[in-house]
Amino acid sequence: MALLIRGGTVVNADARKRADVYIEGDTIKAVGADLEVPSGVEVIDAGGQYVMPGGIDPHTHMQLPFMGTVASEDFFTGTAAGLAGGTTMIIDFVIPAPQQPLMEAYRTWREWAEKACADYSFHVAVTWWGEGVAEDMGTLVTEEGINSFKHFMAYKGAIMAEDEVLYNSFCRARDLGAIVTAHAENGELVYQLQKKLMAEGQTGPEAHPLSRPPAAEGEAANRAARLAEVIGVPLYLVHVSTKDALDEIIRARLAGQRIYGEALAGHLLIDDSVYKHPDFDYAAAHVMSPPFREKRHQDVLWKGLQSGNLQTTATDHCCFCADQKAIGRDDFTKIPNGTAGVEDRLAVLWTHGVRTGRLTMEEFVAATSTNAARIFNIYPRKGRVDVGADADIVVWDPEASKTISAKTHRQNVDFNIFEGMEVTGLASCTISQGKVRYTRGELRVEKGEGRYIKRPAFTR
Repeated sequence: MALLIRGGTVVNADARKRADVYIEGDTIKAVGADLEVPSGVEVIDAGGQYVMPGGIDPHTHMQLPFMGTVASEDFFTGTAAGLAGGTTMIIDFVIPAPQQPLMEAYRTWREWAEKACADYSFHVAVTWWGEGVAEDMGTLVTEEGINSFKHFMAYKGAIMAEDEVLYNSFCRARDLGAIVTAHAENGELVYQLQKKLMAEGQTGPEAHPLSRPPAAEGEAANRAARLAEVIGVPLYLVHVSTKDALDEIIRARLAGQRIYGEALAGHLLIDDSVYKHPDFDYAAAHVMSPPFREKRHQDVLWKGLQSGNLQTTATDHCCFCADQKAIGRDDFTKIPNGTAGVEDRLAVLWTHGVRTGRLTMEEFVAATSTNAARIFNIYPRKGRVDVGADADIVVWDPEASKTISAKTHRQNVDFNIFEGMEVTGLASCTISQGKVRYTRGELRVEKGEGRYIKRPAFTR
């Protein structure tokens, strides 16, 4: 199958130019002005539109068993929703239970992901330590193409990694040529504050952000960064939500550390007033960790993206419906943590980033695709519109608009944190593996079309 994207402006992270894009099979074969191609090629008219690398969401949780329930979005529905919004690849998380072999958990997630309709990869969490963990980390890197390991510094009594686990895992990752990632919140402090608030009778969603103050994130970010500094391993901090954590990243980067930060679309646009809403279902629908913060942190995060101190954007897409959130109606600590966003990330970031002048188009591409591909070592196969790259492309209509709503979104969840938001700039066509998967409101997907993407280790 061959495709020609005709008449658009190609935008990469480093430049933009008017050019046609010719695709054969799953690969880009030519990029240039007025390309001559064989007859019979399907032509996509991109006049007046931008042709960009498909989005890469480096932080999703499809089908995640968590806090006594399972996320409502599976790998098929989640990747389909992503394609409708211009995202052509996700990096999800394998999260072993304490004492569970990493390879056992990895095989389970690989089986779940076989239904995906877009490309995917995995980070693997280290939730405990032992010789078997070290051995499995080696197998994952050398045989399975995993080059990133996740560490939860929160969720005491469940998947929280103590400092001893962090030290051993960071050392092993360094020796394997892998990058470590961390959810930076001081889990002990959060646990103690949760107990205190519950004892005081503060049992509703409004207590959630009080139990996870910015200082808890800043402390953990500093601890992870200092450990990585001493051990000599690159570090990626997920869902940076506060000035406190960003300050630690900036300090470490100025000292020459290989440290990277990720911002969530939600944290850039939503503040903590949502937890004070009188309707439990509405407030609980916003419960995620780290929580949404005071407005003052949003401007800091945008500046982090503008300055390059935050490199990527993600969603932490982890869906729970109202009946699942209701598990914690009388105890906020039991509300399943998670919100959606894989379908809306590009549109909200274009609307509030590019259209407001906060980001250039090139910076938008870097933050939604290219930088994730670079950091996780799949560039330029992914994250670039160029000869030889995978034909994962979004044709972007800068004038198309819609109102985001749970009534019309494709995500398998009954709430949308961006409900009612007017966005201008949408995917008119999404191409994955050289095939049109979405065009002007129509999804053309089937289960199992997605590929598992191996990511090679880093050379020292």
